[in-house]
Amino acid sequence: MFPRAILSQLERWANADDRKPLVLRGARQVGKTVAVELFARRFDGFASLNLDAPGEGEIFRRGLTANDIFQAICLRQRVKATSGRLLLFLDEIQNCPEAVAALRYFRERLPKVHVIAAGSLLEIALHDQHISFPVGRVEHLFMYPLSFREFLVALGADEAVSAVDAVPFPAYAQDAVLGHFHRYALVGGMPEVVSRYAATEDLTVLGDVYNSLLTSYEDDIGKYARNPTAATILRHCIEASPFQAGQRIKFAGFGQSNYRSREVGEALRTLQRAMLIYLLYPSSSVQPPVVPDMKKSPRLQFIDTGLLNYHVGLQDQVLQHNDLHAFYRGLLAEHIVAQELICVDPNTRKKHCFWVRQKSQSAAEVDFLFPHGGSAVPVEVKAGRAGTLRSLHQFIDRSPCRLAVRLYAGPLAVQQAATPTGTAFALLNLPYFLASKLHEYLDWMTNR
Repeated sequence: MFPRAILSQLERWANADDRKPLVLRGARQVGKTVAVELFARRFDGFASLNLDAPGEGEIFRRGLTANDIFQAICLRQRVKATSGRLLLFLDEIQNCPEAVAALRYFRERLPKVHVIAAGSLLEIALHDQHISFPVGRVEHLFMYPLSFREFLVALGADEAVSAVDAVPFPAYAQDAVLGHFHRYALVGGMPEVVSRYAATEDLTVLGDVYNSLLTSYEDDIGKYARNPTAATILRHCIEASPFQAGQRIKFAGFGQSNYRSREVGEALRTLQRAMLIYLLYPSSSVQPPVVPDMKKSPRLQFIDTGLLNYHVGLQDQVLQHNDLHAFYRGLLAEHIVAQELICVDPNTRKKHCFWVRQKSQSAAEVDFLFPHGGSAVPVEVKAGRAGTLRSLHQFIDRSPCRLAVRLYAGPLAVQQAATPTGTAFALLNLPYFLASKLHEYLDWMTNR
């Protein structure tokens, strides 16, 4: 049970004057329950119901008032309702629509009680069972696998944490932190895997944990497949997704199958609701609002790079290279950067787009568009200390933004650059292990 960054967000929520019941959303096994249990240590009393267990949801089905529901839960959990600052946790809330509806009454009738709800298949239930949260009466936070900084904290690498937190990053720590980042890209951010690795520092004992996680995701298919045919397609998409991760995909024939576009699209969108994958769409926008083009091929992001490495068999290659962009066509570096960018803002489920300019004789693609200070900042993931920036230059020529970012294996540096047509811009060269701190470094570069 190591600390997670979400705890600071939970603390801000708990101390807010206009606090509402909070819904913690995320895929299975990303650590939602453990995070709430850690957070509960800051309270005088803690009552928890797992609505996946038989009979636990009956309290909400009796037509009781909010106060009576609360009293019944406290009696069941042997918690004093008057024990001071109290936290109520409703886990796997998707199994009890009546509990979802009751959240509004906790907000109205028991505003002093801190209420958190969570569910592993919550997104699926909301869509398939037409369950909806009381509009305007709940808040949401999204939880993901461990970020690189959380990985360092879990391993007790305090000096590396201090270096990552320092802005600007100290040059003396480059090699050490880059080594940690390569290990993070190899192990991944699933809490159970990181916990096992932190205890043993032995990569060979992690296979059972990876297998268990992947099996549990496949076992869940029966909970959200509407029929046996849909289950078969979903299972194929789960198995094929790690091999397609980091690439632009086509729905028709996905994963070398004979499935049609409509069937695969439905399956992948279901997996996205389960937060096992993300579909990152392109945009031709060069300034906000960045509008994703849902008609174009998306890029597929798997839940965790460590699981991807294990499933695809890339672990040996990660250990052999000093630059993540130097193998697997650079896809692994882009994938782990995307994983970092996804967890930057737990307050929204909106994901970053990438930029495309497609013409018959001149196609261009920029890896990410990062919103900052009213601009859409182009971000490229590149190999080594050089690498061409042709697509980024094309974006700059068409955009009012005069900042750009290259994420790579080299040191922190800012340089004045120009496109081949003469458009001047400032280029932030940032080690890719600092991707999650892009906002801070863009502020730092601007203030210089």
